[in-house]
Amino acid sequence: MSSWSWYSAKKPLNQENGPLSYESVALVVGITGIVGNSLAEILPRPDTPGGPWKVYGVARRPRPQWDANHPVEYIQCDISNPKETESKLSGLKDVTHLFYVTWASGSNEAENCEINSRMFKNLLNCIIPNAPKLRHICLTTGKKHYFGSFDSFGIAAHDPPFAEDLPRLDAPNFYYNLEDILFENVAKKDGLTWSVHRPGVIFGFSPNSMMNLICTLCVYASICKHEGMVMRFPGIKEAWSSYAEASDADLIAEQEIWAAVDPKAKNEAFNCSNGDVFKWKHLWKVLAEQFEVECGEFEDGERLTLAELMKDKGSVWDEIVKQNKLVPTKLEEVGDWWLADHTFGIEYPLDTMNKSKEHGFLGFRNSKSSFVHWIEQGL
Repeated sequence: MSSWSWYSAKKPLNQENGPLSYESVALVVGITGIVGNSLAEILPRPDTPGGPWKVYGVARRPRPQWDANHPVEYIQCDISNPKETESKLSGLKDVTHLFYVTWASGSNEAENCEINSRMFKNLLNCIIPNAPKLRHICLTTGKKHYFGSFDSFGIAAHDPPFAEDLPRLDAPNFYYNLEDILFENVAKKDGLTWSVHRPGVIFGFSPNSMMNLICTLCVYASICKHEGMVMRFPGIKEAWSSYAEASDADLIAEQEIWAAVDPKAKNEAFNCSNGDVFKWKHLWKVLAEQFEVECGEFEDGERLTLAELMKDKGSVWDEIVKQNKLVPTKLEEVGDWWLADHTFGIEYPLDTMNKSKEHGFLGFRNSKSSFVHWIEQGL
């Protein structure tokens, strides 16, 4: 049985022989997000399966400077607006593959369900009728499929390790809404296939992502170094010393490309994690070494949170930006304290990658190496 163990390598585009004739045309919605950035990096490479790929990238905000070198046709579009979506995206008639790697955050799960459903419906209502060559849709959701939304913590979740065939929880979850919208719309077009991808905590790079744990930890470590503070661990004992897992953003992109072009992967949902486990007490030392700060340990007693530790550090970050001539940002733009506090506030549940391997995808990452790689990407 053939299998995929392809590992994307940074090979330069060769455009000396004139314009490329494209085999596949990708529309990546959420191109500046943490997975979208990896897709923008990997899809145009000459060795990427299914290629050569032409890539359209959609994001709500103007194209950021750090994304400018990707060979992507960038389209600024707010897909929550149906008229704008139709105006800007209906002309993309050559699209063969859709990668949906975006989401919007509301104040509660009911709002999450409403806004994310509207965005996805607007997009599919525009693309499916107007892109006659469309063959596959990749939908990215996540591990909250198994243990519930942020509103649902405390409600009984499944017992890990999580497998893809576990039933849905009896609680609102916008991931479920997106899947139902996907299934309904794919059924309207003959030959159109789908895949759903469920990563956990993502290790990757994107200054525009509101789910960027590594960026948040790097900002925290930078402030500790600037002030000569011990880098204290803001979490519970179970998060410090229990096994955890992560999902490398490039690995997620590779799995989605595999699912988009391999017949054995069609019409399936797949977990996507690195394939190993780690403990945060070990990666915490790695983070401290990268920033040359004193590494703290787990502290008994009342729990620390980054939201509390960092609440008055805006002026400190301003000093760091000025002294190091960084791109001007405010602390609240680069520090997702709520995300870190959530990550370190639970014993992280594990999943299984058996289904992916059984279908032929053998991709993996060393989580420690992944952690260091993405720290270095952001420095």
